[in-house]
This record gives sequence, C-alpha cells and structure tokens, in this order.
Amino acid sequence: MAGTRIRITVGTVAIEAETLDTPTAEAVLAALPFEAQALTWGEEIYFETPVSVAREADARAVVEPGEIAFWVEGDAIAIGYGRTPISQGDEIRLAAPTNIWARALDDVRALDAANAGDRVRVEAF
Repeated sequence: MAGTRIRITVGTVAIEAETLDTPTAEAVLAALPFEAQALTWGEEIYFETPVSVAREADARAVVEPGEIAFWVEGDAIAIGYGRTPISQGDEIRLAAPTNIWARALDDVRALDAANAGDRVRVEAF
C-alpha cells in the first residue's frame, strides 16, 4: 500500500521511508519484519530479503538519493547514497536496473556510517 511508513535499520543507523504504489512495495510489506546482513558496494548498502519479484517496466540502474531500490537478480534491497564502482560522474549507478519501491524520509547519506556485516532490520513503522 502506497504511503506505508517503514524503518530500515543498518547497524546503528535508522532510515525511515515511505512506500510507493508498486508490486515490489506490496511484496516487501507482506514480508515484514525481516532481518539480514548488510553488504556494501561503493556508496551503496544492499541486503538479501525473503522477497522475490519480477523486474518492473520502469526499473532503472541510475537512482536518485533517497530512492529505495529492489535488485531483482539478488532478491535484495539496495540503497545507493553516492558513487558505486560503475558510476559515471556523480551519479548513483546500481549494478542492474532496479525496481524503485520506496522513498527515504531521512538523509540516506547517514548510511555511510554503516559497515558490511552490520545487522539489518526492516519493519513497519
């Protein structure tokens, strides 16, 4: 359901977000709460989920700060907050086209304090 608030906590950093009206958002909400282990790729945090969805028609690899993405090939949530190894210029380029399913209400650059291996919890807020 669009507009549902969630909290994504990575280590000691908590980000609140609001879901969009997408099939991916519905699937993630249905799976809440869940926990995972953080992975990093440049200035991106990503983590596995119990969710598996198809790529949506408007999926894209270049995202804006604050867009919460779902990497279909990895069944993972991806949150880019800066450059990745394949970024061109200052863009946030993820590994593959992703489904954008939520928008952060907090500054995702705070995730720079998180580390690979940190515990992740995703829950309704």
